Amino acid sequence: MKSKLLTGSLFAALLIGLGYFLSLPQDPLVKANHEHFQYTGRIDFSTPEMPIFSWPGTMIQAGFTGRSIALVMDDHYGMNYFNVFIDQDWDNPIVIKGVKGKRTYPIADNLSEGEHLLTITKRTEGEEGATTFYGVLLAEGGELTPPPPRPERRIEFFGDSITSGMGNEAPEDGPDDNKAEKNNFLAYGAITARNLDAEYVSTSQSGVGLMASFVGFTMQDFYDQLSAIDNNNSKWDFNRWTPHVVVINLFQNDSALVEERLDPVPTDEQRIAVYYDFVRRIRGHYPEAYIICTLGTMDASKPGSPWPGYIHSAVEQWKAETDDQGIDVMIFEFKDFYKHPRVHHHRENAEVLTAFIKEKMGW
Repeated sequence: MKSKLLTGSLFAALLIGLGYFLSLPQDPLVKANHEHFQYTGRIDFSTPEMPIFSWPGTMIQAGFTGRSIALVMDDHYGMNYFNVFIDQDWDNPIVIKGVKGKRTYPIADNLSEGEHLLTITKRTEGEEGATTFYGVLLAEGGELTPPPPRPERRIEFFGDSITSGMGNEAPEDGPDDNKAEKNNFLAYGAITARNLDAEYVSTSQSGVGLMASFVGFTMQDFYDQLSAIDNNNSKWDFNRWTPHVVVINLFQNDSALVEERLDPVPTDEQRIAVYYDFVRRIRGHYPEAYIICTLGTMDASKPGSPWPGYIHSAVEQWKAETDDQGIDVMIFEFKDFYKHPRVHHHRENAEVLTAFIKEKMGW
């Protein structure tokens, strides 16, 4: 994937094009509550003209006409990165680094005449903060047009940094924590969803676990929030969006921390019980969804690790006690790579998961 980063001198140069928009005789802003904006993900629409989003992988799409387009947003912390695609050119994103305050981000000013498709995806996650979307600026005479129909299939992923895409665009010998190299669009979940033509939601947070976390909360505190910023009192309405498939990829951070941070150290039975409880929570929200419990591909899934066994035991217990046949375990193969998986690992894992879902769901 080749990308163009809108920062520094390039951003300044594109601001020259903004003069074109500003010279229009009327306010050219197409507001965010326009009927042709299609939103995917957990988004706060308390103020419809200024929706706020924070979860990784959140997506906005709209068709438009005209040769020019720019986005108007406020990135609250100035720490987020976004992919912008024109006409589904997935291999060539325009990458935006968010800036604090209401700003205009010119995207293109030399498009062909006719209709185009805008796609925006949030590369980063809740720990980078939230963003307010105000709408778009179009060339004179341009207008929004309907986006493609929503996919009929829907998949939600509950996970940690692996699911968020932490460090996936970093060199293999480089550090994992460069925000510019975190790209949820190329995490295994997003790739799997595109493989299956499914609508995608990523409910994930780097560092989170079920018993012990590198952040100040567990997934049980976090998974039901509207806002992805830390542990907060916002509540997501699970009736607003219902997946056909749920993938749970948790326990990596627990595997690194329970021996070190918890006193007393949880027994095997307690580790199984906490996973069982999370399955119970997910099933309570999604009675009809097919649930896949997975782990990997970091060292919690390496040969000899007990953590895949805890997941198997929890699911077997759940099936025996509830006769729930809509749940299975599929553990990713460890790649003998001890950092966060890179894009090629995510692609390999997506192929495995895609095949598994096709088999189970008949997709």
